[in-house]
Amino acid sequence: MALADDFTASQERVKTLKERPSNETLLELYSLFKQATEGDVQGKRPGMLDLKGRAKYDAWAARRGLSREAAMQQYVALAERLLERDSSRA
Repeated sequence: MALADDFTASQERVKTLKERPSNETLLELYSLFKQATEGDVQGKRPGMLDLKGRAKYDAWAARRGLSREAAMQQYVALAERLLERDSSRA
């Protein structure tokens, strides 16, 4: 299966997790997804009252310079770890 197919499959599989990941893990998934699909972060950083938007922006900005392929690979690897951990708790 090609990397793009693995990436797409991982997105669907992550949605089936029985237990919600931590906020830090969700930000990691988000930032890797955005970097893989859109590249480096664009636009202005949200204002200080938009805590959620700011956290998402900062997580994505931390990935600046990471190639789309590397972001996809890291997303797939993280998804696999989450799915393994989730299935061992069942």
